[in-house]
Formats: sequence, C-alpha cells, structure tokens
Amino acid sequence: MCPPASSCPSDLAWHRTGGIELERLIQLLSRLPGLGPRSARRAALSLLAEPERRLVPLAQAMQEAAARIQSCEVCGTLDVTNPCMICSDPDRDHSVICVVEHVSDLWALERAMVHRGVYQVLGGTLSALLGRGPEELNTQSLFRRVGSDGVSEVILALGATVDGAATSHWLEDRLARYDVTVTRVGRGVPMGGTLDGLDDGTLVAALMARRPVARDDG
Repeated sequence: MCPPASSCPSDLAWHRTGGIELERLIQLLSRLPGLGPRSARRAALSLLAEPERRLVPLAQAMQEAAARIQSCEVCGTLDVTNPCMICSDPDRDHSVICVVEHVSDLWALERAMVHRGVYQVLGGTLSALLGRGPEELNTQSLFRRVGSDGVSEVILALGATVDGAATSHWLEDRLARYDVTVTRVGRGVPMGGTLDGLDDGTLVAALMARRPVARDDG
C-alpha cells in the first residue's frame, strides 16, 4: 500500500527502488495514448517479468521501426517505402482520393476493403481549442494532387465531431476551385464518432452511401 500522500507525491515517484532506468521506462510508457502512470507501471513490470521474451523483442522491433518506417511524401501514411505501397499500386484508382484524419482511419478502411482508391492522411483536424490551424495539416500535397493528377473525386471521410465538421467545411471551400467532385461519407458514422472505432459493416455502409457536397456558386 502506498504511504500517506505527504510521502508519496506521485505514482512515478513510487518506483524509485527500481532505479532511474525503471523510472524512465515508466515515464516514457505513460506518455502513450491510453496509458497513465499506473497502466505504464503495470506494462513495465510485465515487460521486465520476461525480458528475453517480451522486452528485448519489443526494443528490437521499435528500433527497426524507427529506422525503416517513414511518412509517405504523397499521402502521409506510414510505410517502409516512399511513396507507400498504396500510392505505388497501379491497380488502385488514383482518380479517387479518400481524405482521413489519421493513419488508423486509413487502416480501418483498408481492413473493411471498401475503398479501392488512394488516400490523404491529414494528421489531425482543425482545432480552435488546441490552436491547430490549416498550416499544421497535411493538405498541400492534396491540393497538388487534385490540381495535377487527374483526380475526379475527393471523399471527405472525417470523424463526426465539431473539429471534423470544421475541417470538412474548410476543405470543401478550398476544393471548390478545382474541377473535382467532393463527397462526404454517409449514414452510419455517429455524432462524435471516428472511423477507426467503427465496425467493418458500418464503414462499408458509410462509404457506399457518400453524398456529393453542395457547392455555393455565389
């Protein structure tokens, strides 16, 4: 049991008996999404319980990933090749670009096998709360592709959130100057939902039911 609060200022301080190496491991793990100090502690102890079977292979895999995996200069996804395997695939429909927020959304659509075109990974959404503006999103390569690569349709497959809606409206306004059809995913995406949290059937229904975005010619 942890001593009184006055002598136990934080979860991380409670691990000093393991040395600075253990404390640093827990601190680094706690920075990962979904892992707080307590979850990071459990993960670290699990790894160290069987270092040869768990910790060493994980360290090797992370080192290899850091050395080989890179961001695709065309669409922004992660791969060991640049351009990525999807952008380099001649069997994909390069005239249809599906715009998603994160790589995890791309993976979800690929898992559902509903999109045979290519992608654009924004790396996030516009957010007034976080101070994230258009210059921080991966959009310039999208506009270059739309303007020069014979693109006929851009699908906005962003989450049904306030920031997702704001980003979609901003993209619609920017894409209106190009000769391209802009569509949005249809039914099946609940308010506040993100693509990587949906089941395959819902993803298929949402993409197949996409609808054109009305243009304001005024």
